[in-house]
Amino acid sequence: MEKTNKPTVAGVLDIISGALGLIAAICYFIAIGVVGSQPDVPGFVPGILWGMSFPTAIVGILALVGGIYAVQRKKWGWALTGSIAAILAFLPLGIVATILAAMSKNEFE
Repeated sequence: MEKTNKPTVAGVLDIISGALGLIAAICYFIAIGVVGSQPDVPGFVPGILWGMSFPTAIVGILALVGGIYAVQRKKWGWALTGSIAAILAFLPLGIVATILAAMSKNEFE
């Protein structure tokens, strides 16, 4: 079995995408605080922001975990799950990470 850099690159891309997803979730949480304190904002806006923040945080965490497993070349299923979550977090990096993780299945333990 030849070892390539595909899993490492996929993992790094997953970690970057996951970090960007978590930054977006933090921005949503900050926006909730800012918008919630404004009297002229309709009441449904903070609810929409809450509804967007938690899935974004979950996707970011999944991408980070999958990226860590990809860099370690362990648990291919988690690495692929993280790459798919990275698609949802940041599309261009996630697509490349998913392709690389899928192509390097035989390099995982």
